[in-house]
Order: sequence, then C-alpha cells, then structure tokens
Amino acid sequence: MTLKKLFEIFQNKKVEKVYIKHLSPNDNSKNQPYFGGDLAVLNLLPTEELTAEQTSSQKSSKTSTKFKAPLNLYWVNETGESSPAPYTQLIFYPQYPEMRFSGFLRNCPTAPSELMDPYKRGRETGRTLILATNNDGEIFGYVSDPKSSMNNELSEYNTTETDSVLEELEWIQTDKESQIILLQNLKRIHEQGWIHGKRLQSDGTFVECTRNPHCGGYTMEAELGISANGYAEPDFMGWEVKQFGVKNLGKSLSHTITLMTPEPDGGVYTNDGIMDFLTRFGYPDRNGRHDRQNFGGVFKFQKPSELTGIRLELLGYDEHSDKIINSSGSVALVSKDDEITATWSYSKLIDHWKRKHAKTVYIPSIRTDKPYQYHFGKDITMCKGTDFMAFLKAIRIGSIYLDPAIKAEKFSSTSPVVKRRNQMRISFKNIQDIYHKIETIDCTKLTLS
Repeated sequence: MTLKKLFEIFQNKKVEKVYIKHLSPNDNSKNQPYFGGDLAVLNLLPTEELTAEQTSSQKSSKTSTKFKAPLNLYWVNETGESSPAPYTQLIFYPQYPEMRFSGFLRNCPTAPSELMDPYKRGRETGRTLILATNNDGEIFGYVSDPKSSMNNELSEYNTTETDSVLEELEWIQTDKESQIILLQNLKRIHEQGWIHGKRLQSDGTFVECTRNPHCGGYTMEAELGISANGYAEPDFMGWEVKQFGVKNLGKSLSHTITLMTPEPDGGVYTNDGIMDFLTRFGYPDRNGRHDRQNFGGVFKFQKPSELTGIRLELLGYDEHSDKIINSSGSVALVSKDDEITATWSYSKLIDHWKRKHAKTVYIPSIRTDKPYQYHFGKDITMCKGTDFMAFLKAIRIGSIYLDPAIKAEKFSSTSPVVKRRNQMRISFKNIQDIYHKIETIDCTKLTLS
C-alpha cells in the first residue's frame, strides 16, 4: 500500500480529516492503545452515543467508573478492501484519567491483526496509526508497516498538533485554510453594515426575522449559508459560530454567552413531568401576569437561590481533584430538602459538548430597534481546544452557571402552554476557563487570500 493509494481510498470515502498517531511498543490489542489523559480526542473522532458504566469488583470491593463511546470504524487493508470493526470503542477512565482505544480487531477480516498483536509484531517501533474521518460519522483506519516506505512518505506532509495525542495530517484542506475562509466571510459580513434580521430555511429560502429581538444568531448563520436547525454539529467548516449581542462593539467582555441549552434527563423534571416540577418548585409570575407559573434564576455551584432555595450541584464529582468518580453522575438542581429536582447526566453532556465546542468563533453584534437590523463586529474571537473536565471545573469555580427560563401559561387550565429553556451560560470574560487557545483577530486588518 502506498500513501497515494491510501489517499485515493480516503477521497472515495469522502474523508475530510486525517489524523496519525506514532504507536509505542505498548500500543497494541492487549494493552488498549493510549489516546490521552482527558476527553480531547472526542473533539476529533465522531462517536456514537456515550454511555456510562459503573462496575464493582468482588475481589477488592472497589467500584470502577468509565464512559464508553462506540466508533464506526472500518479498517483498510493492503489490497484496498475495507470492512467494519463492529466492537471498536473509546473508553475513558476518569479516575486515572485515561482514554483508551479498545475492541478494534474483533470480528474484522481487514483489521491490521499482525501489526497490533503483541505476540506477533504488535510491539514493533515505527508503526503509525492513521485514522480518517468523514462527515457521515465514519472512520477509516490503517496501520503502516515499519518495513514499508509509508512512514517516509508520511514525513513529507506537515502535521498540526491537536489537544489530544493525535496529530492532524495536512493532506487536503488544513485547519488554517478553513480559518482563512471563515474570516473572509466574517469580514464581508462586517463590511455590509446593517443587515435585516432573517433566517435561512432548509429549502434555501430566507424568511424575515425583524420582529424577534433574538435573531442575531440566525442572521449571522443565514449570511454564512447555514440553515436554522437543531443539529449538534459544528456550523461552518468545522467551526461552531456564536454571535452575541452587545451595546457597544468595542466593549464585549462583560456580555453573557449561552454555551448550550440541553434538556434535563433525570430528576423530578423528567420522571414526574414539567407540570409537576413547576407546581412543586416554580412560582407565580412576579410581574402579575395571570395564571402563569415560572421557574428561573441564576444557579451557581452550591449557592442556594434566594427565590427557591434550590442550588446547583455536581453529583459523582470530586471537587478537590476535579475528577468524575461516578460515571452515572450529573449536573443537578437540588432542593433545600436535598431532593433531586432536575439532572443533566455527564454522559449526555459530554456527547453534546465534544463536537460543538472543539473550535468556536464568537462574533459581537449590535442591533437597532424594531424592525430589527444587525451590525456584526470586526473583532473576532477564535477559540480552539476544550475538554469536558474543563467544563465541569468551570461550573465548580462559578464561571459557568445554569440560567433556566421555564414558564407555563394558562397554568391551571387543562391545556397549559409550556415553554422550556435551560441555558448553561458563561460571561465572555471567563471563556479562558473552558478553552485552551484564544485569539482575538481584527478581520479588517488581515490580508486574506
């Protein structure tokens, strides 16, 4: 197999990204190859739904906590054939912490069994693991033979470090090129001046959005050719695009940003229903609107709300070591009587966070009064590299907080109108708590070609 032939196979599979890992003698099927000491690799490799697992050992009377993320992996062999490796998964052990690559040879006829078998050639130096991903969530793998010329061919290509143990191979479009294209578009949008609020629909048509004061994000997405949807995937060439409104384009540090709006998956909210939750923990509208029940406020770690007494907790998390100690743990709202009112399980939050925030761009905007128009700023903040453990730590130190806005109109009727919105938010001045690399760029001063 030549590298040229392998790249041709990747192109036929619509591959977008190629990553490599130079394998150590301990990277084999027996030891589970090491993929890092955190969750950063989840930002690179598409996975299926993350699941939590808690097991007990009868011998030691200890519990083991871990998260499993299946991979849709296909091994490519020397003849160019490929077949699925159905038991491949990433396993994260938060108590160490370690991410491991597991089950990748089982029941796969084209797997690199000899090169990953510790009793054959699985301890040789010079092996390179190549993992290529496409937008369909597929991963195509190949392990280079140390005796082949492929390693020399690979050395002719530049690589870019990531936040994980994998390096990105600059084989077609580089991360730098995607950043340039994004900045070109943001410069164009800034120079347009005032833009009428709008949304881009999936059929390619635009609809007016000048009566809703929260259409800045939709307007920015429409200008970038992104249709309004609820997909938990990056918006533009691998970048998550987040617009946020400010009063002055030159002063944005104190503004609050909504990171995500996940629904709870446990507690009274889920188990007994939203109406029971509002009855027990909500309160009548404070502005006197008739027959309306609300639940809101700012909930920070271990600080009871003055209005409800409910506090935000991190269940199954050791706040001293900043480690998950129970895989079934969650971000939780807990009543003053220690009742679990709503939970967001770590496994679900990791699944959402891993892809959306690996590369994020923040664009400030100002708006007019009705009918709303938006002017997007020139100072673009580009953030790369994050990890879910940093997300939890940011909750612990109070940077990230829960800001729900839940209401039920016609509350006492047989057909109440319920609106759910559970926002996890952060002040823009604190985003260094969740990203590894932050750069603010004046897009008008760059020569982009």
